[in-house]
Amino acid sequence: MFYVPLYFEAIRSRPVVVFWLATLAQAALWLAVPMLFYAAPPGDLAQVLAIGHEFQFDGDVGPPLAFWLGEIAFRIAGLFGVYALSQLCIVTAYWCVFRLGSAIVGPPQATLAVLLMVGISPFTVPSPDFGPPLLAMALWAAVLLGYWRAVADGDRRAWYALGAAAALILLASEAALILLGTLAVFTVMTARGRAALNRIEPWIVAAVLVCFLFLHLLWLEGAADSLTPVIERLRQAGTAGQNTSAWLRLLGLLVLANAGLVILVLLAQGFPRGRADPLPALRRPAVDEFAKSFVNALAFVPALLSTIVAVVLTRRAPIGGVAPLLVLLPLAVVLAAGGSIALHHQRILGFAWAGLLLVPAIMVPAAIALLPWTLGTDLTVAEPASAMGRFFADSFLSRTGRPLKVVTGEIGPATVVALGAPSRPSVYFDDDPARSPSVTPADIRAKGAVVVWLAAGTTPTPPPDIKARFPDLVAEVPRAFERRVQGRLPLLRIGWAVIRPADGAAAATAR
Repeated sequence: MFYVPLYFEAIRSRPVVVFWLATLAQAALWLAVPMLFYAAPPGDLAQVLAIGHEFQFDGDVGPPLAFWLGEIAFRIAGLFGVYALSQLCIVTAYWCVFRLGSAIVGPPQATLAVLLMVGISPFTVPSPDFGPPLLAMALWAAVLLGYWRAVADGDRRAWYALGAAAALILLASEAALILLGTLAVFTVMTARGRAALNRIEPWIVAAVLVCFLFLHLLWLEGAADSLTPVIERLRQAGTAGQNTSAWLRLLGLLVLANAGLVILVLLAQGFPRGRADPLPALRRPAVDEFAKSFVNALAFVPALLSTIVAVVLTRRAPIGGVAPLLVLLPLAVVLAAGGSIALHHQRILGFAWAGLLLVPAIMVPAAIALLPWTLGTDLTVAEPASAMGRFFADSFLSRTGRPLKVVTGEIGPATVVALGAPSRPSVYFDDDPARSPSVTPADIRAKGAVVVWLAAGTTPTPPPDIKARFPDLVAEVPRAFERRVQGRLPLLRIGWAVIRPADGAAAATAR
């Protein structure tokens, strides 16, 4: 006699039900947490929305699709719409992995792969922070599923779905060439891939993708660093050691992102060792070499290439973000586990999975409530975005008689103020104007602007870089804002100044 948890029997007999329950539970959880507890957008979301607000085509931000979709979602349903879009990307990626896994290892083991994805941190805690990596993750999963159906299953119509997903990822991520290039090389190097090219559909798709590739290269040219200093730096003595250290750091970042997955795998494999009870197993049919090569190549090669390119370009994170690089890793783990998977510590394993799902979501509000009282730590999501936006919008209106149209200054507070202001002003990235080509110094002179920065005290002195860009700026006394949970933190003080619109009296100008 041995105990078999209900969830194990459900995975074996009702894998689709388990998949949807787990996936929708995670999506609902990470939709509710930011809506209930975040006073300001997490991570770079405010900046993503500030860029998307202009619907710019030629900005210095790389492929713009994610910025556009984020802005559309915000206009339709506010931050709820953006958070929902984030979770839609997560659900789409999980569904594609489940469908792909079902075709390769069968639905029960495909469900295991999706359950392991809860142990990968970019799919959980940071998931409300919508941006190019999240969108690329969903599109890359769709590309992989379309490729399998077209090449392995021989579905000729799937080539068009593959082409659509590939076109969208070229519009969404600067890592698209790495991802799609790896897939193209894999196709040429495998017999089944070369055989699939004997049909007309892949060449039709390839011809259409040339146009999107041209656009992608134009965006990369605007967003990429100049190659000249990169080449010069590579020629310097000692660069090899620095690059190796940076590359190992990026690989360590990827490993750390999979800490929860490692915990689940160790428990499932029987660590720590206990008594050896007989265990039921999840069995699958034999997997051919093409499937193994496909999963392993696409799970690991893009990650290696992305980290290497990031080191060459002196980036602090893999090109295109971490999330797209980890989509196939859980399926590769399940495939490596063999045709018969016996789960050890089944009851503990179930609690561990539930803990990886629930504990991070519980820790977020706990951190917001406790860290200001204990460590005095300031959290970006605790900033009062609505109060900040209303104050500066009302102040500009009372001084000029016009609604606030432009916010500039330090990027962090400027993007938060722009998001919270009722008039939804544009953001001028004065330290990098190429990121906001639709807003110019001439627009600031014509429309006026509010300039904001983080202030340490009550002295109305702007930072030197802002003063250098706006030499005629007359600063106001910094405005203090109270967070929802203030604790032992000092008040959030925002320095600010108003640039009045140009009129007959020739108001202040921005240079």
